[in-house]
Amino acid sequence: MDTKSRQEHGRSAAIESVIFDMGGVLMTFDGLAFARVFAENEDDARLLDAALFGRTEWALLDAGAISHQTMARVAAEHLPRRLRPNLDALIAGWPAHSRPIEETNRLALDLKTRGLGIYVLSNASTRIEEQLSRAPVHPALDGWMASAFEHIMKPDPDIYRLLAHRFGLDVATCLFVDDNADNCIGAEIAGMRAHHFTGDACALAETIDRLARPARSL
Repeated sequence: MDTKSRQEHGRSAAIESVIFDMGGVLMTFDGLAFARVFAENEDDARLLDAALFGRTEWALLDAGAISHQTMARVAAEHLPRRLRPNLDALIAGWPAHSRPIEETNRLALDLKTRGLGIYVLSNASTRIEEQLSRAPVHPALDGWMASAFEHIMKPDPDIYRLLAHRFGLDVATCLFVDDNADNCIGAEIAGMRAHHFTGDACALAETIDRLARPARSL
């Protein structure tokens, strides 16, 4: 198949699989809200959030470039000593306070009953299952991939291609859903179609309904 044929195939192929981001799409991720659970006041919560979730090292953790122990040490170095116990509790316990986004979980489960494949692709650390397992859709997933295990992150097009290769998917029949527009662009470069999720599950459902129908021949 030449380049022009692949492009036409990508525009016309019906969607067979939907690949969801996790944080902000299937599960909440709010560092300050997590920190508030383990702090005695708002000022301390903001310090904890900035020292852990707000540092550039958090992205290195998601990339698999540093360990959880290193992340904890870096965060501790940017906090007063009195907050070290709070930090330890936050690190151990924050995934339990990530809440399912009910609308997208219901939609994903409905897609499964309709015969579509459902997957997760997340920029997340090796602790991803502590969060993902809390999603109602988790038992029904056909597969998932986290950046920390692969040492590559969205929006690099190669991570979308890697997921497709691993699970035997045709990128042209995949729809990728993310709350980060740059990640959607990366998916499109890889040959997938993408939906930038802004919190409107009805708009997402409409996109899927439109793309899951076989395209009409001209």
